[in-house]
Amino acid sequence: MPFALDLRLCSRRSVVAFRSFRSHPGSLQRSRFFAHLASSPRPLTQSPLISASHIMAQSYGNFDLIKRVQLDYTDVVLTKWRSRITGLSVVHLDYEAPIVKGYFAVGTEIFNDSGCPHTLEHLVFMGSKKFPYKGIIDHLANRGFSNGTNAWTAEDHTCYTVSTAGGQGFLQILPIYVDHILYPTLTQSAYVTEVHHIDPSGSDSGVVYSEMQGRENTSADLMNLSMQRLVYPEGSGYRSEVGGLMDALRTLDVQQIRDYHAKYYVPHNLSLIVAGKFTGGTESLLSVVQNEIEPTLIANGQNKGVRPPGWVRPFVETPTADRVAFKNQVDTIEFPEKDESVGELLSVFIGPPPNDYLERKALDILSTYLTSSAVAPLNKEFIETDNPLCTYIYFDEEVRPKFINLPVYIGSVPTEHLDTFNGKLNDSLRKIVKKGIDMTRMSMVINRDQRQFRSKLESSKGDAFSSLVITDFILGPEDGSELHAAMDEITYYEELRKWTSDQWAALIEKYYINSPSVVIHGKPSADLADKLEKNEKARIESQVKLLGPEGLAKATDELEKAKKDNDAPIPEKVLTDFPVPDVSSIAWIPVQSVEEGGKVKPISTGRTDNSKLVEHINADGSKLPFFVQFDHVQSDFVSIHALLSLAKLPDHLRPVVTAYLSSFFSLPVTTSSGERLTHEEVVAKLDDETVSYENELGMQGYFAETFRVSIKVEKDKYEAAVRWMKDLIYGAEFDLQRLQVTCAKILQSLPELKRDGNTVLSAYSCELLYDESSTPRSNAVLAQMKAIPELVKLLREHPESVRKDFEESRKYLTDPSGIRFSVTGNVLDLPKPKSTWDKYFGKLIPNTPLNQIKLANKTLSDVGRNPQKKAVVVSLPTIESSFATYTAKTIQGFQNAEYPALRLALEVLNATESYLWRYIRGSGLAYGASVSCDLEVGHLSFSLYRSSNTLQAYREAAKVVEGLVKRTVGVIFLDTTTVDAAKSTIVYNIARGVSTPGGAAVTSFVNQALKGVNQNFNRDLLEKYQTVTKDEILAALEKYCLPLFSPDTSVAVIVAAPGKVDSTVDGMRSLGFDVEKQTLEVDPEELESADSEESESESDSDEDR
Repeated sequence: MPFALDLRLCSRRSVVAFRSFRSHPGSLQRSRFFAHLASSPRPLTQSPLISASHIMAQSYGNFDLIKRVQLDYTDVVLTKWRSRITGLSVVHLDYEAPIVKGYFAVGTEIFNDSGCPHTLEHLVFMGSKKFPYKGIIDHLANRGFSNGTNAWTAEDHTCYTVSTAGGQGFLQILPIYVDHILYPTLTQSAYVTEVHHIDPSGSDSGVVYSEMQGRENTSADLMNLSMQRLVYPEGSGYRSEVGGLMDALRTLDVQQIRDYHAKYYVPHNLSLIVAGKFTGGTESLLSVVQNEIEPTLIANGQNKGVRPPGWVRPFVETPTADRVAFKNQVDTIEFPEKDESVGELLSVFIGPPPNDYLERKALDILSTYLTSSAVAPLNKEFIETDNPLCTYIYFDEEVRPKFINLPVYIGSVPTEHLDTFNGKLNDSLRKIVKKGIDMTRMSMVINRDQRQFRSKLESSKGDAFSSLVITDFILGPEDGSELHAAMDEITYYEELRKWTSDQWAALIEKYYINSPSVVIHGKPSADLADKLEKNEKARIESQVKLLGPEGLAKATDELEKAKKDNDAPIPEKVLTDFPVPDVSSIAWIPVQSVEEGGKVKPISTGRTDNSKLVEHINADGSKLPFFVQFDHVQSDFVSIHALLSLAKLPDHLRPVVTAYLSSFFSLPVTTSSGERLTHEEVVAKLDDETVSYENELGMQGYFAETFRVSIKVEKDKYEAAVRWMKDLIYGAEFDLQRLQVTCAKILQSLPELKRDGNTVLSAYSCELLYDESSTPRSNAVLAQMKAIPELVKLLREHPESVRKDFEESRKYLTDPSGIRFSVTGNVLDLPKPKSTWDKYFGKLIPNTPLNQIKLANKTLSDVGRNPQKKAVVVSLPTIESSFATYTAKTIQGFQNAEYPALRLALEVLNATESYLWRYIRGSGLAYGASVSCDLEVGHLSFSLYRSSNTLQAYREAAKVVEGLVKRTVGVIFLDTTTVDAAKSTIVYNIARGVSTPGGAAVTSFVNQALKGVNQNFNRDLLEKYQTVTKDEILAALEKYCLPLFSPDTSVAVIVAAPGKVDSTVDGMRSLGFDVEKQTLEVDPEELESADSEESESESDSDEDR
């Protein structure tokens, strides 16, 4: 994955467990609690009810219709409104969907590295003037069929988000959310816990500080900051680190943030962007804004019109807008990394004006042409070789005033080629221009991109336009005059089909050859890793000495006071007055389902009426001898999936699966007609005939002991998809040259993978909990660090043995007893849905009883079956904060009667602003904390993400669970409102999972064919959740969650910065764990040899001593 594709900061939630429409009149029935929202006098121009026909008039109360966009290729209708009194903007993307989404955008410009935009984003959620309680916005959102709120901070805006199942909950939470955005409390206590404080040990902490500590010295952030300093002149807001550099965060204070809020968080600099359907139409939305938000703005004196005196629009009317073309510049940035074998490259070019949508789309298409597949010209030259010069090249765009930036990200470049790579890339582009564009392939690229755009529209509808609407608000004309052009993407496809090879070549020359560029070399440095560790230790020691005992005591008192202030209880009536929507009113996407073959007894209970589909399938030939499940939904597309069991695969072949997956779509193939296609012809034809294709282990996060292949096509390409599935599985030729290229790419990507704390945590957890029969363990980064170099060596010395291994792997993958097929999409529009399968697979798959799916619990190690005492602490020099997971046993199986109570227990713990959030994130101990359940394995896990103090976070979590279980009234107590919110959040999560046609159809397949439950099992569980009592939740916490916090019933894996390893080891040992310390360091020369060791290990356990 490219190293810096999305530098937006702070998705407030990081780790989660597990993963409606309601009719209402034009004016919502609200309780007395909400009456005060509209207590200010209403403008005389507003009438209580306005007819639907009046919506498309030019005004609604204070709001004037600024722009209306209705496109002829989608049912999405956009209307943009603006208050002539307060300047507040409202944009409604109106379309049919069960989920309503809100994006509330503020233009946020900063001219230093203090992090005010980012810190303010966090503090907004700490309470508002009308609702002065920390986390109340999330408590109320959770009650309204949501899973809490979220936000991000980008270089030029901050966006606050919320999604609800249906419109009622959304309209209820909207005024409260806006009150938080515009009138937050911004207290000193909130600043202490959420932004920065000094903990009792003298170390720096805080939620924002922990987040930036985990980012500041990563290659992505270091390179991006260097780029900003070179591309943007002094005085530009885009030069700044909006997240805040650690040095600046340590000296920031809450008054600076208050001043920043007063300047930028004003109604005329806020746009409420809403995507989804309301029963009362756009009128419902405008009614709430007019009657319940506008009066508050006016009462606060913010009624100075669209452009109050002295207002300067950020980025557009400040010195930031005075951009000049930058000059050719090169810089080298070091980042901490013990493995110095590969680095990264970032090049930035000058692009077209932001409103040149045709040329921007052309550049997007061009990037796909250059890099999208194994046959793309740049990939062929730099990646698809025995000695790749990189593992990916990714062209992007950044919309900025006057002209956009065109960054190019290049990953895993051998360090010896970093200085020369950009010249080689420029030479390659010149050769492409000289040779001319392959217009046959370009036509294919355009057609496929359009298919993918239509597919995205079907799955996300108006949400597909949310980013461009935000950008238009921040940088576009205030009258919305460019919105239609920005959204009318289909028109640009038609225009680009007319382009000639010369026009495409001229585009390359204009922007990537003749344009100035800024080039950043990201170079790994072992010395820097050591230096940062030593400097941080010295800084903390100096800070502790400077503070002295009195200073540390004062900092501790300030922290405890802040935590106490922030945890002031929310009055129960404030919560209960917020009505919970009716579960029975949710509108679900209907799915008709039919199984064929496989001698599997279908699950007939709990199924949607499928009579039309049964009739359609039965009319198409005889019964199939193998298993295919058809799941019909209304769609323009159809997807087919093959799930091939890995149960019988010999363990010595499991490490090959990664290479098999990676090469699957780019091997030579002998087709059903007997024609042999080269790997380039395979890729070209696949791209030409499909919307998308992919493969991975498992489906929907489960069943990783299956090898899944998915192909999505337009309905008229259904037979081609089935034919491709057969040819790719059975007709692939394991060409040694292609396997060499695949393994070389994987090998070169490994150093970058092992720089990521979460990736390393997952790999070590797999090593601890699973045995060699586990496919995920064999294909995690640790195992691949050993397996891939060995495979490279075998390809060089004994190539036929490798081919034999791949052939043997296919033999086990295609065992008839383990093959399942799925068809999801518009099955009723397919003329031959069933007989097409018989045509291509009938002679290959005999009528064989279908074996049960192999579950992950069958691959557990001794430790995984009986987790106790063991702890592994891993030193990773590329991180500064820690990642951890603790694992214990729990229920296993998808129909366990205890599941509803356990899931609610986890929702109670994990919900935004609930217990773990308040006690861990709220204390600045970690950026994220959660408990999750794996029903397939029978494991419960407590995870910490970007933790500044792992051991204290663990202790706080233990205190929470113990307090709840002991029912410590007045200290940690489970109240009814928390239970109600947890039940409502589960409603949202289930609705979201089936909120698109594709998602609903796949869920139907997974439930019946893989989990062995009825089609609508998730929906049926809603009734069971509603009957779960508080006592049952507490019993689940005691039985399953409490063991997580005892070394006698749990194991742990912690990945920490080198400077924190020893203290972590000592702390874990003091808790009662037997600790093993490991260091993930791989010498580049060792990585290239077959004798590579995956890590150095030092045991500190009592047994080994």
